[in-house]
Amino acid sequence: MTTNALRGEVIALLKTIAPEVEEGDLVPGEPLRNQVDLDSMDWLNFLTALHERTGIDIPEADYRKLHTLEALLAYLENKQAKRQAPGRPSREGKSAI
Repeated sequence: MTTNALRGEVIALLKTIAPEVEEGDLVPGEPLRNQVDLDSMDWLNFLTALHERTGIDIPEADYRKLHTLEALLAYLENKQAKRQAPGRPSREGKSAI
């Protein structure tokens, strides 16, 4: 999945929880939960749905690292690259949750 595709997935999922979200209004380096007014349950639902949609594992221990759109996208890209590294089988579409 490309960076733009990952970004599109993130925005689409945010809109399911907070329909008022406008992609152009999001500031990549600002705390994402504050920008879209997500409480802790909404955030957990968002991360779970993101895992289900992308197949990228997001352990609970990493949740605090994902505070900005920029950090979230970098994390997803990194995990995706590791998953697709030569010699490693793809887990595309498989769920670990």
